[in-house]
Amino acid sequence: MLSLCASHGFTPCPAPFNLAAHVLAQATRLADKTALSIVGQNACEDWTYGALQSAVRGTATGLLQLGLIPGDIVLMRLGNTVDFPLAYLGALAAGLVPVPTAAALTAPEVSKMIDTLSPKAILHDPDVACPANAACVPLDALRAMRDLPPANWHMGDPDRLGYIIYTSGTSGKPSAVMHAHRAIWARQMMFDGWYGLHEGDRVMHAGAFNWTYTLGTGLMDPWTIGATALIPDAHTAAADLPDRIARTKASIFAAAPGVYRQILKHHDTLSLPGLRHGLSAGEKLPEAVRAAWHTATQTHIFEAYGMSECSTFLSASPQQPATAGSLGQPQKGRRIAILGPVGPVPRETEGTIAIHKSDPGLMLGYLGAPDQTAAKFQGDWFLTGDQGQMGSDGQITYLGRNDDMMNAGGFRVSPIEVEQTLAKFPGITAIGATEVEVRPDVTVIAAFYTSDSALDEAALALYAQANLARYKQPRLYVHLPELPMGANGKLLRRALRAGFEAQK
Repeated sequence: MLSLCASHGFTPCPAPFNLAAHVLAQATRLADKTALSIVGQNACEDWTYGALQSAVRGTATGLLQLGLIPGDIVLMRLGNTVDFPLAYLGALAAGLVPVPTAAALTAPEVSKMIDTLSPKAILHDPDVACPANAACVPLDALRAMRDLPPANWHMGDPDRLGYIIYTSGTSGKPSAVMHAHRAIWARQMMFDGWYGLHEGDRVMHAGAFNWTYTLGTGLMDPWTIGATALIPDAHTAAADLPDRIARTKASIFAAAPGVYRQILKHHDTLSLPGLRHGLSAGEKLPEAVRAAWHTATQTHIFEAYGMSECSTFLSASPQQPATAGSLGQPQKGRRIAILGPVGPVPRETEGTIAIHKSDPGLMLGYLGAPDQTAAKFQGDWFLTGDQGQMGSDGQITYLGRNDDMMNAGGFRVSPIEVEQTLAKFPGITAIGATEVEVRPDVTVIAAFYTSDSALDEAALALYAQANLARYKQPRLYVHLPELPMGANGKLLRRALRAGFEAQK
């Protein structure tokens, strides 16, 4: 039997269509229900569905009054506040193309994005790094738009460009991933295939508003089904999350693996009577963390695998838990294969995890990079670049990356981008970046470099801080007499990792 899962029966996206209108389709019926609660130490800031819809459609009006027209790109440089999802949905409601970005990006990194995107507007929180630009819309002006009369939903082809997100590519240059409005329609496959999500749920996500994992799993998906989204305020420490979960009666908790690890560092047992289960994505969940969480809470964590180009498409769920060691299986409606050089390989055989081009959640392509887009396809299949093996039961085991991409707290980071930045530091003659394990189930980004003598680590860290987002900054700097190279002169990053871990 071949490693091919072709699940049919998922209803095609209707036309005309608008992503924001789909997310808020329940808002009129549930006008007085709490859609969002921002959970502080002692109090919550609540938004009803009616207030949420009004603010989103008012924001759409305000953006159009700036002279923007459907199809214009809007760069989002906003912080960890409710302004982020309101602006995102407001832009989509108006037919604009929002580009959500991480607040941690530095001004030089954002400047490169601006050169690529040529945005017609930049929504800017003064506390978030952004180069001066005539297109900047200040936060106060953005907030004032909420009270404007509602704009009509901009309806159109579900395949038209909806939004753009950035991901690190193997070239070292972050890639702008273009998604259609229909991408939100595909996320319904996660409701049963991963979340076990219902209208009565209260879903807490531990991430920031301006992280795409939070934006989708923590906000868009609960709102689509009419559930309540719970987001801890920006000052919440991991140790305090159990209190927030219990106090708000959260039924589902979502976080990156590192957050679960931090919670368990402070709590051996947890009393969370309203919690049914947890969700994890962004990076591989260590089995030790999964087991410790179950011991502490008597609840399970269900893991999902995905990427910026297609969100999640493999997962475990309450209805179909993963077998030991596997990620789970393709969500109902997905067509997934494990490919070799000439097509799907036999089951129990290693290959590249691939997604059929017909998947409604698959990206439109990389902005301004048709060759890069084409290189990701093998016939009708999109190649994820990750290795896996499909068992006889259809469950897929993750076997690692077939490139040198690193993972930092759920963000994919290109080693080449880190290397190109740090190579400019005075005194460095060669540099290699890779992800290394510093203790069981804990990895960090490490920079290995050559120079006449060991350099000041504090100065290196300050340079990285000024030129790289925090999640891209190395946590270790290691001086070596030389870097390992292959016969063709190519840096062997895996040898760097193996050498470091062998000496622990």
